[in-house]
Amino acid sequence: MKNLFDLSGKVAVITGGSKGIGKDIAGMLAEHGADIVLIARSEQELEQAAEEIRATSGRKVLPISSDLTDVSSIPHVVDRIVEEFGQINILVNNAGVNIPKPALEVTEQDWDTVMDLNLKSVFFLSQAVGRHMIERRSGKIINMSSQMAFVGYYKRSAYSSSKGGVTQLTKALAIEWSSYQVNVNAVAPTFIETPMTRPMLEDEQFKKDVLSRIPLGRLAKTKDLFGAVLYLASGASDMVTGQTLVVDGGWTVW
Repeated sequence: MKNLFDLSGKVAVITGGSKGIGKDIAGMLAEHGADIVLIARSEQELEQAAEEIRATSGRKVLPISSDLTDVSSIPHVVDRIVEEFGQINILVNNAGVNIPKPALEVTEQDWDTVMDLNLKSVFFLSQAVGRHMIERRSGKIINMSSQMAFVGYYKRSAYSSSKGGVTQLTKALAIEWSSYQVNVNAVAPTFIETPMTRPMLEDEQFKKDVLSRIPLGRLAKTKDLFGAVLYLASGASDMVTGQTLVVDGGWTVW
């Protein structure tokens, strides 16, 4: 039987791909045969990430420096990718931000910063890539949601709202685009040690509370997401759409 997880001949676009979860996911997809497009803001970090992935996988990697909160730039980014590769088969909407504050202290600017990247850019990049996928009648879109789309937690009002929106957006796009064989799904992780979460997790009381809510008893690592993302990016999930696969060690089982 053909390897269901072989991505040879596919082009995968990963946002927030210069470091952390995005970079690691991009490397994993490259190791399974996909050519890679990395989108992030920092040109230097993008170039470093691209070179590392090329060296370890031998795949073609295109780094694109872009601020996805500038929605007007998104169609140009997608046009550049299609011009370079001729197709986009997989989109991983991974870029995100969190501004942890008590709800009474969240400013309008805080709210807009979180929503603009975590939700607004996800929609408009999916829209631009979706047009291409619909034309080809094929594609996989994977949105990075969070367990916070399903549970409440302290200092997460804006972040939880954005990720709840991502999960619902996933369902809405899946319904609209299913007839074109475009699968739209999401992955919802628990806390993962990344540059974004590391300062939070240095608070021992906070870390202890987080661990107490995870039945498997540990924080997630980026590699814990690999199986879920690869499954949703590959032919193994051709009959799956509109779903959010929760990778949370059991947090949301409570």
